[in-house]
Amino acid sequence: MNRLSALDATFLEVEDAVSHMHIGSIGIFEAPVLTYEELRGMVSSKLGQIERYRQVARPVAMSIGRPVWVDDAHFNLDYHLRRTALPEPGGEPELRRLVGRLMSQQLDRDKPLWEMWMVEGLEDGKWALISKTHHCMVDGVSATDLLTVMLDSEPLPAPAEAAAWTPRREPGSAELIVRAVAEDLLSPYQLVQSLLSAQRRVEHAREAIQGMLRLGGVLAPTPGTSLNGRLGPHRRWSLARARLADIKRIQRAMGGTVNDVVLASIAGGFRELLISRGESPERIVRSLVPVSVRSPGERGVYNNKVSAIFAELPVSIEDPGERLEAVRVQMADLKSSKEAVAGEVLTSLGGFAPPMLLSLAERLGTRVSQHNVNTVTTNVPGPQHPLYAAGRRMLEAGPYVPLGGHVRIGVAIFSYDGAVTFGVTGDYDSAPDIDVLCEGIEASLSQLLARCPARAPRHTRKARVRA
Repeated sequence: MNRLSALDATFLEVEDAVSHMHIGSIGIFEAPVLTYEELRGMVSSKLGQIERYRQVARPVAMSIGRPVWVDDAHFNLDYHLRRTALPEPGGEPELRRLVGRLMSQQLDRDKPLWEMWMVEGLEDGKWALISKTHHCMVDGVSATDLLTVMLDSEPLPAPAEAAAWTPRREPGSAELIVRAVAEDLLSPYQLVQSLLSAQRRVEHAREAIQGMLRLGGVLAPTPGTSLNGRLGPHRRWSLARARLADIKRIQRAMGGTVNDVVLASIAGGFRELLISRGESPERIVRSLVPVSVRSPGERGVYNNKVSAIFAELPVSIEDPGERLEAVRVQMADLKSSKEAVAGEVLTSLGGFAPPMLLSLAERLGTRVSQHNVNTVTTNVPGPQHPLYAAGRRMLEAGPYVPLGGHVRIGVAIFSYDGAVTFGVTGDYDSAPDIDVLCEGIEASLSQLLARCPARAPRHTRKARVRA
């Protein structure tokens, strides 16, 4: 029995009737479509590697402690695997609408917090796999690990059903309370022991203090914009596309990092969106940018190990090259400011706060007027080799990021097999124009690519080497 971390529990606490805290992926696969039995066999064979897929988050009475993961005695795989179809031939607009509708539905807290939808009827016999997983189980990096476990690196056929599984005994309410109280009594001792490990932690604390001083600037609200406001329960989803090779070409020619190029293109997209709405782009658009603090040895562990920095997207700059340079300078400064370290320390300290107070603070935080952050942009690198579902190659993969608080648009970026996909989530009622943002992202990248020097033909480069 494992207890949710403070950060994992936060994603349960902030969820309400309009902010559904599941992340997702949309994979497009080559024909022919799987049968339901093939899909079931594939997923069933992988369940032994993903413990959380057969567990529920069990709350502790009176919120004395954070919820715990316990085996679901009534686990039924068929509940989590769904099958649907678009009227043939289903195009991208129809698929995007379906994604928005499916992601608008909250996951059932009484069951393991995931679903997988197989969508038939796409053009040319293709089909899609839409996955929903609650954010309390995974962050962006561990969700990518989960994807590589569920799918295969080779075009293998679907395996047979996995062996029978016997759930472990579920602890009673009294036992959960006793364990929670015992852990609370132990926590101060563990904190003292951690502080006694001196030198490295002192340096870590110094870095955190530096970052917290910078984080204080985020308390200053940005000017009012249509990007913030109350949310409804329904979502829209769209996407923009790029090639990783093109982004790297821009990065090599113009400086910065791949992530800088991505953020600059998103800034260009938001500039176009604001102009199309009749709003002046001469403003601040502040984005929360999640940063993984997962060490290499923690890959394959399904939980949240994430902090954040706050970037101000330079939407006021018209020239795409100048936007990229502004992003490059700002991100270099943010990395040296230790904001991400400060965020990690703050989320760690949350583990020592009474869960009932945490719950109250988080719920209030999602309801007050929020103009400190205008959007969220999360960039997760995926596998740069093909993945397969029971022998069918995944041709494309797009991410879904949830919305919370008063943020009406979020952007998730995922790279897979040489492609980069920007998945844009919008509030259904207040952001019907997210396609403008997607078109602006693609246009910004095209403008940057046009400024890169032409690549010499392969034989010319070789001739220069011989000379």
